[in-house]
Amino acid sequence: MARKRTKKRTHVGASNPQVDSAGHASARDPKSMVIRIGAGEVGTSVSQLAADVRKVMEPGTASRLKERRGNRLKDYAVMCGPLGVTHLLLFSRSESGNTNLRVALAPRGPTMHFRVEKYSLCKDVQRAQKHPRGGGKEFLTAPLLVMNNFSRPDSTATSKVPKHLESLATTVFQSLFPPINPQATPLKSIRRVLLLNREESKEDDGTFILNFRHYAITTRSTGVSKQLRRINAAEQFMSTKTSRKSKVPNLGKLEDIADYMTGEGGDGYVTDVTSGSELDTDAEVEVLDSAPRRLLSARARQAAAARDPDAEAAVDEEDSVERRAVKLVELGPRMRLRLTKVEEGLCAGKVMWHEYVHKTKEEIKELEKKWEQRRQEKEARKREQKANVERKKAAKAKNGNKEGGGEGDDDDDDDEFDYSDMDEDQFDSEGLEGDAEYQVNEKMEAEGEWEDEEEEIAGSR
Repeated sequence: MARKRTKKRTHVGASNPQVDSAGHASARDPKSMVIRIGAGEVGTSVSQLAADVRKVMEPGTASRLKERRGNRLKDYAVMCGPLGVTHLLLFSRSESGNTNLRVALAPRGPTMHFRVEKYSLCKDVQRAQKHPRGGGKEFLTAPLLVMNNFSRPDSTATSKVPKHLESLATTVFQSLFPPINPQATPLKSIRRVLLLNREESKEDDGTFILNFRHYAITTRSTGVSKQLRRINAAEQFMSTKTSRKSKVPNLGKLEDIADYMTGEGGDGYVTDVTSGSELDTDAEVEVLDSAPRRLLSARARQAAAARDPDAEAAVDEEDSVERRAVKLVELGPRMRLRLTKVEEGLCAGKVMWHEYVHKTKEEIKELEKKWEQRRQEKEARKREQKANVERKKAAKAKNGNKEGGGEGDDDDDDDEFDYSDMDEDQFDSEGLEGDAEYQVNEKMEAEGEWEDEEEEIAGSR
């Protein structure tokens, strides 16, 4: 009897090692969703800003996420667990026209509320550049995160911006991207830089303002003339199938290649050193040359080592190191973010810090009591819901046994999902009201919505 064939290359259950391909985040990397809350109300500019931020978060983000007008925050929060999403970036617009950004850690928070005071889209940044860059292989790997001035040296626990808040902001933004190991990460995989710079204030004025910038890293060999670099680039493009003639220098009006190499002025071979322009040595780095080299045989290596061992080692070390100039080209978008509020939960929890609202110790104690009472009520509702689900399951199984194993209604399976710990997405978009979640629940209690729920539960028994 013939043996059953097992797929070894394309089968999901094949025993092949899972290799992280370029352009796809691995299971260990953090994943994010950039969402527009109220997709039809934020406007075209904020929608394009959200699309630009998705490109910044590549490849570990939902690039083709489609929001609907009826989607709530609860819908996205429920799917964070099955999809492995660790961060939510929520764009919204308030009634007064302010654009807001909430950075939340899924599924339990905390949430940082920012007001987007100024922003520029990617197309605006590229329109102002002479040679814009983008759309290549820059977005196959995560960017290098650079944070500056996040913590003040004189900050304490009693400052207007306390030290623990600065540490929290540092941890939240560091967890947006996978960590980099300098010894193991290939240098060519770092193609972008995300710069987060906190604006300095002369005194502790209680403001936490971040400047958001996004750059592409470009490098070129130093000590080589521009003409030679163009010829090398043209050779590489001609060897590919998608060659472009615009990359090939026009030598039709010249009699010899030497005329092109020496330049039009006849000053001789022009390099970065002899061009007369001032060099910026701070932007030069030494990298190991990864180009393939011709290997000598064992006999040739022994003969060279016998002639001059020290000189050969010095030459090999010098040849393997290449000096390259580093240049940053801005990709966009730009944002100026002002931190207004920090909450404990996922857009619903106790306010840990507020820029405008400051409460006394007595008010804080009163809020703690209200939050404890609300937590106990939530636990009671969850226990009651669980008891109702178990009772329905038992009744369904009993009826199924009586009918001889008939299938019941599939709609009862929806009761197994517990959404009691998720709250309504009706929060103040500007972050000025303080404990908005508690106010929403107080309003529901005043309108008698909880009593209606209790009557429905009692009537279903």
